Amino acid sequence: MTYKYVFKTFGLFFLVAVTAGCSHFAYYPVNKPLEQYKPGYGYIPQNKANPGNSDKLLLILSFSGGGTRAAAFSYGVLEELRATEVNFDGKKRRLVDEVDVISGVSGGSFTAAYYGLFGDRIFEDYEPRFLKKNIQGTLLAEMFLNPINWFRLSSPFFDRSDLAAEYYDENVFEGKTFGDMIKQKGPMVLINATDMSLGTRFTFHQFPFNAICSDLSTFHVARACAASSAVPGILTPITLNNYAGSCGFVLPPVFNQDPPSFRLREMRENIKVLLDRKQKAYFHLIDGGVADNLGLRAIEEAIDSVGNAWTTLKTSGRENVHKVVFIVVNAESKLNSTWDRYAFVPDFMSMVNNYSSISIMRYNRETIALLLESFARWTQQIQEGRCPPGQISTEPGSCGDIKFYMIEVSFRELKDDAKSLYLAGLPTSFRLSGGDVDRLKNAAHRILKESKDFQQLLQDLAVPSASGTIAPNGKQ
Repeated sequence: MTYKYVFKTFGLFFLVAVTAGCSHFAYYPVNKPLEQYKPGYGYIPQNKANPGNSDKLLLILSFSGGGTRAAAFSYGVLEELRATEVNFDGKKRRLVDEVDVISGVSGGSFTAAYYGLFGDRIFEDYEPRFLKKNIQGTLLAEMFLNPINWFRLSSPFFDRSDLAAEYYDENVFEGKTFGDMIKQKGPMVLINATDMSLGTRFTFHQFPFNAICSDLSTFHVARACAASSAVPGILTPITLNNYAGSCGFVLPPVFNQDPPSFRLREMRENIKVLLDRKQKAYFHLIDGGVADNLGLRAIEEAIDSVGNAWTTLKTSGRENVHKVVFIVVNAESKLNSTWDRYAFVPDFMSMVNNYSSISIMRYNRETIALLLESFARWTQQIQEGRCPPGQISTEPGSCGDIKFYMIEVSFRELKDDAKSLYLAGLPTSFRLSGGDVDRLKNAAHRILKESKDFQQLLQDLAVPSASGTIAPNGKQ
């Protein structure tokens, strides 16, 4: 009896191993090479159609990391923008239809990507399909209760994040690629991860993919989100192959110029690293929150790396913009300060929780400060680029009429301290109760509606502006 049982058990495991294809044959999907570099090809803003969108307003959203907590919080902001109608540029519009760019990190990348792929459908099925589903429990079951995955996960070329990417691909994003995303009308979606060895931000955009001679259009959105949310220790890196030097790509001439600042030099040096295939044969990508938990750096650095704000607007065909709006959705945790009232040493878990949050919070503050400080410089660059020398006019609709807005949606903006502490204390896993998801959405609605900066924007949008399109040097 015992031998029969052992024989049957061995037979079962042998069958599973054969079905799985043997552990060493389990391999992550390899990003496809780009045969020939072509300027203007692929997943770039110039190829993203957004019909009916005003050319006078540039609306940028950033969705922070933080698991389902961040995904639900950012989803609440999208709902509020859908409910907000403005009479702008002579037309009645939903503000959500004016969104041009969404930059997402970790949990926030799922909301950004789902909206980028499916548009208004997000308001119909995103909650049951992702927000109110126990994603974490399902993934754990696939890892520990499915014998086939035991063998697959023993491979050195396939690990937990690859399994998670498969689940997201099949059950959330329907196998869609960035090529599918570019075909959909709506905003440009930037998904951000972190290079594990360099510590630098890696954005899923065709420009860095040009540098590594890879075609982002064929890359699955689910895999990008898996990279963006690959929390070190819990999940594993997502790996990309580097094909640099095989497609004829060369950096634009501006990258060979000596930049005026240390920060700009560092940004350009990081881009040049991508071209060294011998030293950088692979990219191992982890959670985007390690490099930038707000997703703002992707936008800030994109502007500065190409020269200035006016060059960026011209390159993207947005020369007529008068209002540039950043809505920053920040679902960061709150540091535990209750120990400040006691003399004894804080316990181990309290220290660990604070240690993991301190660097993110401090970096978030510095990122927002950098953005705000950039507004004056970008305003001057646009005015000098768009207006004739010595003829800068700031009248509505004129060449010098440019205004920047920064609207932060964060838990600390709630007037109810108890609710703020509760929401900031929710876990950053991919499992929340339906009630907590609703609380996060409702909080996002309230914070955005009550924001003085948001109300100022709505008032300014209602002010009539001069008609006509502004060309370079201020000519109508």
